[in-house]
Amino acid sequence: MADTGIAFLASPAAAAQAALADLTARYGQVAPAAARVIVALGGDGFMLATLDETRALDRPVYGMNCGTIGFLMNAYAAEGLAERLAAAVEEVVHPLAMVAEDVRGAITEALAINEVSLLRAGPQAARLRIVVDGKVRLEELVCDGVMLSTPAGSTAYNYSAHGPILPIGADVLALTAVAAFRPRRWRGALLPSRAVVRFEVLEADKRPVMADADSRSVREVLAVTVRSEPAVRHRILFDPGHGLDERLIREQFV
Repeated sequence: MADTGIAFLASPAAAAQAALADLTARYGQVAPAAARVIVALGGDGFMLATLDETRALDRPVYGMNCGTIGFLMNAYAAEGLAERLAAAVEEVVHPLAMVAEDVRGAITEALAINEVSLLRAGPQAARLRIVVDGKVRLEELVCDGVMLSTPAGSTAYNYSAHGPILPIGADVLALTAVAAFRPRRWRGALLPSRAVVRFEVLEADKRPVMADADSRSVREVLAVTVRSEPAVRHRILFDPGHGLDERLIREQFV
């Protein structure tokens, strides 16, 4: 079997494991560090994990949907994979960098391709102060949560919370509230991608809040700082005509 230079990675799901067995039998298997391209088999969650785990390799990642949600994935087909990879279009996305401080003073750093969110972790609504580039922009936001989203992540949790869909390449981030109680009419803001956003938790002792960066969670946070990280890039491959721009447009008409 000829070396195709493909590293296949699969989620534990049965469908993904079956696809892994089929594809490696057809195309062979190499280690990610030796691959020219990485193929991720699963859903969006596994794709995000793969991008995070392989970011130091600077290899393009081509996802094939073997899960339930596949916004970042291409359709699964075992035949003609080499031709699809050769024709694929590359999109480069930059993640958000989160620095979270909890009530004990511990610091947690994480990257997020989709969004960084803060959510109430108890029966009472969260009370948050929002600071943008060192200036207090919202002295108090009482809500179930708030998030800062990238264009690539704007169709995920952000869109479910009635946030705006951002075109890929837009030099902005979406700041979106989840069930805002006060101020009632505040739904969020669009910020320059270079903005540094700090969320400060008020009354953290009786209104606990958790932070989440693409499913990496930190409980009982006191403050969370988020900024775009242009030094880190993720290379995602899509079939022609099915790139992120097309998916973002299509999502708004369903």
